[in-house]
Amino acid sequence: MIDSSKTMDGHKNLTSIKGIGDKGAAVMLSAIGNIHDFSDSGKLASYFGITPRVQNSGDTVHHGRITKKGNKLARTTLVQCSLIAKRHNPYLENFFQRIKSRRGTPKAIIALARKLLDIIYKTLKNNWVFEDFSTFKLVTS
Repeated sequence: MIDSSKTMDGHKNLTSIKGIGDKGAAVMLSAIGNIHDFSDSGKLASYFGITPRVQNSGDTVHHGRITKKGNKLARTTLVQCSLIAKRHNPYLENFFQRIKSRRGTPKAIIALARKLLDIIYKTLKNNWVFEDFSTFKLVTS
């Protein structure tokens, strides 16, 4: 599986992100498929099941837990990769600590996964390859 994943479109882009290895890239790329099927990163987050449930009734809006719709393996892989990526990127670490202090660790982990998914979306959509992920420096061609 890993050898065949290296030929997938976007593999080099995702593995340039510290925290996403060959297996993580293979799982996420197989779950995402064609990135151009998603008009924005919110649609991709909804596809992964890391968006909050929303219940509307008249003027009342309730936001609940995440929906957990979609591929469980891809969602779990995303969360695990985000926890590793925050070790290598000060921006993600600061974001995590800020949310953790206000909302608690479980919500901070999901917020971090959503932030990494936004980075993944932009990386695949714009065909970015990172030279140094900790400073978000791209490879210049």
